[in-house]
Amino acid sequence: MKKLFYIDYPQEHIEGQMHRYRCVHCKEETTTINGRLEGHLSSCEYRIKLEGAGYESEESASTNKLVSHDTDDFD
Repeated sequence: MKKLFYIDYPQEHIEGQMHRYRCVHCKEETTTINGRLEGHLSSCEYRIKLEGAGYESEESASTNKLVSHDTDDFD
């Protein structure tokens, strides 16, 4: 399974910073995570839980699902 964005993880405010947040589990900033499962550390409890439930990160997604374009495809 794959979600478009992974944004349902618990977050905490970074002390002394007005609009900066990070994952409660792996402490990666939300701007680093950027809605991607692979934005979390591989040891992150949230990421491990979702990968165990069958969700895929971009790193583990099959490359045959990717679309390739040649320069001839565009005018």
